[in-house]
Amino acid sequence: MSAPAAPEATAATLLRRPQIWVVPTILTGLLALLLSLLYMGGIVNPNGHLRDLPIALVDDDTGRQDLGGRITAAIASDTAGGKADWRVMTRAQAQDQLDSGKVYGALVVPAGFSEAVAALTTSGATHRPTMIVLTNPGKGSLGSSLASQISTKAAHSASQSIGHELTQAAGAQASPTTKVLLADPVEVVTQVGHPVGTHSGLGLSAFYYTLLLVLAGFMGGNVISNGVDTALGYADNEIGPWHTRRPTVPINRTQTLLLKMVMTAGITLVSSALVMLACITILGMDASHLPLLWIYSYCAALAVGVGVQAINAAFGGIGQLVSMFVFIVLGLPSSGATVPLNAVPGFYRFLSYFEPMRQLSDGVRAILYFDARGDAGLTRSWIMIGIGIVLALLFGFAMTRYYDRKGLKRLTPQPA
Repeated sequence: MSAPAAPEATAATLLRRPQIWVVPTILTGLLALLLSLLYMGGIVNPNGHLRDLPIALVDDDTGRQDLGGRITAAIASDTAGGKADWRVMTRAQAQDQLDSGKVYGALVVPAGFSEAVAALTTSGATHRPTMIVLTNPGKGSLGSSLASQISTKAAHSASQSIGHELTQAAGAQASPTTKVLLADPVEVVTQVGHPVGTHSGLGLSAFYYTLLLVLAGFMGGNVISNGVDTALGYADNEIGPWHTRRPTVPINRTQTLLLKMVMTAGITLVSSALVMLACITILGMDASHLPLLWIYSYCAALAVGVGVQAINAAFGGIGQLVSMFVFIVLGLPSSGATVPLNAVPGFYRFLSYFEPMRQLSDGVRAILYFDARGDAGLTRSWIMIGIGIVLALLFGFAMTRYYDRKGLKRLTPQPA
């Protein structure tokens, strides 16, 4: 005679058990708190955290009064409360720095500035003297805007200083109209120093393209990991009301990781190509150096994918959560792709030295906006991708070999 079946539990009964609430409540609350602190902490006060934003300072003035030299010297000595890192250089050097993404903008005192200022107090004045603010949208709309604000404020301050001198020189005989003109005599003109395409998301397409590569590697790695475990009989496959369990294939952890790594390398070829197809062919994103961009996209997504496999192999069930923090949660606010690293708290600048998304976004930005120049960040990105793949392989296989030597076999799921 068989024993009577245990009665089925109900949701109402289980909800009265405190232990069923504890772990989900704590973990969900901690995640919400950490995500809020990490994400908002990086962007909530960029002006307050802004330090040493690199901006080029150019003196093209060759006049005898050397007003350009005096102005640039005064601006360079005033770092706007530590917010600006003024870099005095020639116009050609400044353009090269803009074209390689090393500066967020430039402030230029043009040729003939001294003569134009001197002419203001005479009848021969034909136009107002100008100072030129150059932007660099390839460094992101916010970074370029911050540099533009600092440069414009410095130019207006210089204009008021010049106007004070001119007003004193003109004396009482100056007409009211002249006095108004001399109070702020310099016109500040804003121009694009290094233009990007109209389909570049105002300099944000590099960030979103990088995010797609990271997500392709992250989600692809987890899908492959779960798919292999299901196919080998180490995890159940449940879709809606349908449930299947395959026969368990005897295989150790090291061979399982090798299988997942090889599959990641193969499938990432497809996913990275589809990312390019969607962004460039279908949506029309501005991009050049397409063969290089595809190779880079593949290697970037692959680095994330093998990293996910290594973490999952080492940490097991919580590996997906760990890899989410490594590649996404900590990566987004420390990438420097939306908010400049000069405008985030020091904790995020520290993370940026090794967090994958920062390394990948620098390379994407160099390819999309800066003619694939190595000194625009592409060389460093290639190096960091190589280091990341090597570290993932070493870490993943070291952990699985250790588990195998200890005899820590994977358990086959059993029915209740």
